[in-house]
Amino acid sequence: MKLAEADVVAMVAVKDIAKGKEFYGTTLGLKQDMENQGGLAYKCGSGTLFVYPSETAGSGKATAANWNVADIAAVVEELKGKGVSFEHYEIPGATYEGDVAVMGPMKAAWFKDPDGNILGLTQM
Repeated sequence: MKLAEADVVAMVAVKDIAKGKEFYGTTLGLKQDMENQGGLAYKCGSGTLFVYPSETAGSGKATAANWNVADIAAVVEELKGKGVSFEHYEIPGATYEGDVAVMGPMKAAWFKDPDGNILGLTQM
């Protein structure tokens, strides 16, 4: 099998696996697909998000995982209702409509998990 034909898995490190399970499973509403000593897997569309324990969790300054959604404004409002705060970043040419960055036909929003991992939403 060629790499281009394999399914890709987003990997997100957390310091406390129980807190990670609460955030990803309850707050974000992801359906857990698997759990083992290495971490937790959540099915997201045709992809997978794997959450695993690591002391270096939250040390990245780039988006760790992103979900493409049909109605970004609705998803942002739903997550805000669950206590999620959204980040604003300086992006050349982008304007913000509330917590949603508009970049031509693409819209995006970013938030952090309890460890500081940056997670994103896009609407194309």
